[in-house]
Amino acid sequence: MRVLAIDCATEACSAALFEDEMLLDGRWEILGRGHAERLVPMIAELPRRGRADRILVSLGPGSFTGTRIGIAAARALGLAWGAQVLGYPTLALVAAMAQAKRPGPVTVCMSGGHGEYFVQDFAENGFPAGNVQSLAPADAAARGGNETIAGSKADALDAMLSTSHDALHILPDAREAGNLPPSLAIADLKPIYGRAPDARKPAAP
Repeated sequence: MRVLAIDCATEACSAALFEDEMLLDGRWEILGRGHAERLVPMIAELPRRGRADRILVSLGPGSFTGTRIGIAAARALGLAWGAQVLGYPTLALVAAMAQAKRPGPVTVCMSGGHGEYFVQDFAENGFPAGNVQSLAPADAAARGGNETIAGSKADALDAMLSTSHDALHILPDAREAGNLPPSLAIADLKPIYGRAPDARKPAAP
């Protein structure tokens, strides 16, 4: 069983190929922008041009554009290869990466939209211990967190808390997808936006 993992929901873009749960090869780059131009060539640089029996793709929350690019690429490759396509929460991968270094509960804190933070707690087993929240920095600080905080805004959140925490600056990396609890991978590829849309339907007259 070969598995291709894709994550481009944040400023980082990554792709990795696994065989029987062992990492064969992977790429990870901080792009900021340009995921659409880089993702497919990145996959093509992998053995057998990344061809796999199963594809795992990040569903967000994160960049609206990056999340949709990843899902679209995964769907297209799945159709071309006849591969199963599953999605996983971006913050769950960050939590799994943190717990590979610091076992135990972890609070993930990532850049969100409009200056807010995406915040979510994860239990020691890697499963969510609550829903993802999009919070202003002050509200995220008032909420607090576990002893270990991980993510792109871990240092910023730690600096606002009254007590020191173990802050791990982590961006998602598809090469670490093997650490995800398998049951967090789902067939529903609906993006996880983490906050309500800015645009709203006009009120009925």
